[in-house]
Amino acid sequence: QVQLVESGGGLVQAGGSLRLSCAASARIFSNYAMGWFRQAPGKEREFVSAIKWSGETTYADSVKGRFTSSRDNEKNTVYLQMNSLKPENTAVYYCAAKWGPSSWTVANIDYWGQGTQVTVSS
Repeated sequence: QVQLVESGGGLVQAGGSLRLSCAASARIFSNYAMGWFRQAPGKEREFVSAIKWSGETTYADSVKGRFTSSRDNEKNTVYLQMNSLKPENTAVYYCAAKWGPSSWTVANIDYWGQGTQVTVSS
């Protein structure tokens, strides 16, 4: 049973914008904190952002001021608005769900989406 479904990736020029969406099952959306990770070719998967039920957000330093995470609690969906994209932002972006107050590391994630490719051309 698919629990998290991402959409919105694609190809964009440097300086452009994309918005990713992640639709979650109601059970997960209501009980888990939601976040985003990314994995570039040849690199480890890394934390991008997170959003609690309250709307409180956390961001990796590399995306602060350019990426914004939000959630629509009626649609069980979280979003990642990515502005001023750079070629180094090229990666597969994964939606993630985590139970409890643990830190946002790969090992602590309970559910992953299938990933969506974001490619930023120079």
